[in-house]
Amino acid sequence: MRRARLAEIIRFGLVGGINTGTFFGFYLLLHPWMPYLAANSIAFVLSMIGSFFLNTYFTYRTRPTWKKFALFPLANLTNFVVQSTGLFVLVTLAGMNERIAPLVAAVVAIPFTYLISQRILVPRGNDAAPGASAASGPSGPGSETDERQPSRLA
Repeated sequence: MRRARLAEIIRFGLVGGINTGTFFGFYLLLHPWMPYLAANSIAFVLSMIGSFFLNTYFTYRTRPTWKKFALFPLANLTNFVVQSTGLFVLVTLAGMNERIAPLVAAVVAIPFTYLISQRILVPRGNDAAPGASAASGPSGPGSETDERQPSRLA
């Protein structure tokens, strides 16, 4: 495994840890006020917004765009299904505590999220070169190869 890819995976893991903590914090804040599945859904959406920006700027070092922002929730649909199904199974069938089960379900969903978010956020031309930046050469009109450099949402 190349060093750049390993660094990307490590950054993804760090962002995942932050995102999981954010999700769990929101879940714990909301759970006393609503059923656990509703708290899970709202916490998931809020933490996903933070995850989008952390992954674009820090993990993949690409430019956030409205198109990517619109696609990111679709990419996380699999994560949501895995996490929610896991939560239901852990609480209803396995009898796990409602406060701990979301954390376990979120950890199980991490590999799915990495693969999907990378596919959405990393321009296709840069799949072979994680960590590449605009300094690697000029890009033609309409090319996404310059998107590995952080900038504001455009």
